[in-house]
Amino acid sequence: MAVIKVPTSFNLDVEFEVPEFYRRLVALLIDILILYLYLRIAMVFFTSVVRSTNIFDSNAYYNLQAFWLLLMLPVLLYHVVMEITMNGQSVGKKIMSVRVVNENGGRASVSQFLIRWLLRDIWFLFLFIIGLQGGFETAESIFIVLAILIFFITEIVLVVSSKKGQRIGDILAHTILIRTNKQSNIEETVFQEVADDYTPQFPQIMQLSDRDINAIKSILETSRKKSDFDMAEAASQKIRTHLKIETAMHPMEFLDTLLKDYNYLSVK
Repeated sequence: MAVIKVPTSFNLDVEFEVPEFYRRLVALLIDILILYLYLRIAMVFFTSVVRSTNIFDSNAYYNLQAFWLLLMLPVLLYHVVMEITMNGQSVGKKIMSVRVVNENGGRASVSQFLIRWLLRDIWFLFLFIIGLQGGFETAESIFIVLAILIFFITEIVLVVSSKKGQRIGDILAHTILIRTNKQSNIEETVFQEVADDYTPQFPQIMQLSDRDINAIKSILETSRKKSDFDMAEAASQKIRTHLKIETAMHPMEFLDTLLKDYNYLSVK
């Protein structure tokens, strides 16, 4: 399995596993199956509404079109909504242990998810509009379909040949797909549940940026997974020097405490 090294703010490289192509493909097929099942249900529902409506009434006809477009919204928005609300995963990605993160290894932003979505699902919208406007008989429609096919072939070639397994949307959004470990007991994001009576030990943590916090989380996760004490020690030393913190706490415990302090102080 391919591994990429992502530099952090502390001049340490964190390793991430790039998922095999088949994982991405199976994840996509699972999502397509979910959307297909939804479409079947939506079609049954829409057909029942049509049968109870006078389609020769112009107002009813336009209402039906608007209703059909409304039913199609979940199909169009499925990936972007899922990835934003499920921390970079859709149902298919979660089953196949794949997640979208930014190139620094942290949680991708909403804008990054939107860019990925626009560079993929927007093409399905074009196909849908062509279908509504009378099919694929015109030269313009055929040209758009060919352009979409070329685009998706290019996507596949990029994913297979790229070191980071990035497609066009990932390159422009500065995101990557990584393998996740279902057995990991590390939080999937920097956000953790902290008791209300928790007492922060290092309030200096709030001097660091969101990128720094994500880097700490990634370093801690990698150090624990690989039992790499040296990485945790190096990061701890740099953070203690930068924030002028004096402590004899174990490096991994120190990094974990920093994350807890950040979670507590960031919501206060």
